[in-house]
Amino acid sequence: IYVNRKPANLPEGVAFVGSDSIDAGIFQMEWIAEALGGKGNVVILNGNLSQEAAQMRTEGVKQVAAKFPDIAITKEQEGKWSREEGLAIMENWLSSGDQIDAVAANNDEMAIGALAAIEAAGKLGEIIVGGVDASADALAEMDAGRLNVTVFQDAVGQGEGGIAAAIALARGEAIEQITWIPYVLVTPENYKDFMQ
Repeated sequence: IYVNRKPANLPEGVAFVGSDSIDAGIFQMEWIAEALGGKGNVVILNGNLSQEAAQMRTEGVKQVAAKFPDIAITKEQEGKWSREEGLAIMENWLSSGDQIDAVAANNDEMAIGALAAIEAAGKLGEIIVGGVDASADALAEMDAGRLNVTVFQDAVGQGEGGIAAAIALARGEAIEQITWIPYVLVTPENYKDFMQ
């Protein structure tokens, strides 16, 4: 059973339980596009580009952006899921002087790094920042009014689904080869539901 990270090849008798990565990018970017009023320059902080989650979250962001003629993806760089990389990349982008209206980060760590760079540049509140995972740190940033949006990845649901699938297989029962655990959009309106 693969849980969370979907391999490129899923042979017969091997199952995957996780969330459909493209949905995270779609949910995130739909919210950002609406917040931008359908126009502006968006930058993407990619996770590790060798991983399906980074590829598909980015694909989701681009699919939504393509529906808005006045939204441009102006920069994109691999931040390897890291807060430090997100900070360094965002510092470089801000120092270029190019207009940036929103950041779509493939995860919360990079989004939090970007927020630190934005704050240091005196632009907090001027640039929309979105992440993925709804981590405790991200929810704290949202509670402080800094992070605009994230997408909850249900780690508990994935873990429970993985265990249930393993038990079923061990018993010789038939199971679905792919079990999707849905993502949930987390906004300033509902984030408190995810704080534990």
